[in-house]
Amino acid sequence: MTADQIEQEIVIDAPVERVWAVLTEPGYIGKWFGQGDPTPVDLRPGGFMHLDHGENGKFACRIEKVDPPHLLAYRWASAYPGEEATDDNSTLVEFTLTPDGATTRLRVVESGFASLSIPPERVASAGYDSHLLGWPEVLGNLRRYAEQPAA
Repeated sequence: MTADQIEQEIVIDAPVERVWAVLTEPGYIGKWFGQGDPTPVDLRPGGFMHLDHGENGKFACRIEKVDPPHLLAYRWASAYPGEEATDDNSTLVEFTLTPDGATTRLRVVESGFASLSIPPERVASAGYDSHLLGWPEVLGNLRRYAEQPAA
């Protein structure tokens, strides 16, 4: 890991299809990432996923890659709430799901911090250190929902 890229990986006691559903379906995204409300998602390259991160703001994340049930990549302008993510104002978040028997290995890589200009008042919530500390909680939430029986 460098100050430009965060890499984290967890093992989830659920099949890859279940983890994919929790990662990408509107009713789940709002629970593991946001404030609990369903999240609008246009799950295709060029589409947007709208994340509500409470006091840190609302974000229109641009979908970059989708390969169900193995890869989801999006751009997140965490330093610019309310703005659509572009190549210039965002980091790239990539989730890779790998089946491992009855479990799933989930890897997240967030990159692009070094070239990102972050307003001073947003560094505490949008900088490298903030995201480095935040991903374990977010991934733990995702694991908790994925390991519950499907509704």
